[in-house]
Amino acid sequence: MPGIVYFDLETQRSFTDVGGASNKDKMGMSVGVTYSTETGQYHIFGEDQAEDLVNQLIKADLVVGYNHIGFDYGVLQAYTLYDLVDQTINCDMLVDVEEVLGHRLKLDSIASATLKAKKTADGLEALKWWQKYKKTGDIEHMMNIAEYCCFDVKVTKEVYEYGVKHGHLKYEDRGGNELEVEVNWNKS
Repeated sequence: MPGIVYFDLETQRSFTDVGGASNKDKMGMSVGVTYSTETGQYHIFGEDQAEDLVNQLIKADLVVGYNHIGFDYGVLQAYTLYDLVDQTINCDMLVDVEEVLGHRLKLDSIASATLKAKKTADGLEALKWWQKYKKTGDIEHMMNIAEYCCFDVKVTKEVYEYGVKHGHLKYEDRGGNELEVEVNWNKS
């Protein structure tokens, strides 16, 4: 039984580098990370292992991510002939939250209120690490990207599990007030 696969990836290039959000397929994957409930392990994929990443996602009973349908799949689509959205069963937490609230929230906003956890870096930092890696070949920069991406997958997993258990997530509004958004992920 393949179970749930939690998923995130980091890119080699920014929207600016590729001419805008409509060109996600040109951004390139630097690192992809999954956590599989089947194996109980994190799996780190470099660009040359994108096919293995795609295969894991397609075989999953459920792929859980945060904006993975709108962003990550668009990047990963460049590495496969599969239509990732059609070939996978997904819970994109951003889509669900936006549907209820009528606006988007950053994963960090939810994680900090729900889990009292902050992201360790951001996508722009990961892009800088990628550039340093390309320039120097120093694997430490790739390790920084992988560690950051693993932490995002861990946060994604813990936010999802909290939502399943409690039926809501917490977030702070612009005024700093802690609010809740209902989620219906407990489908068992």
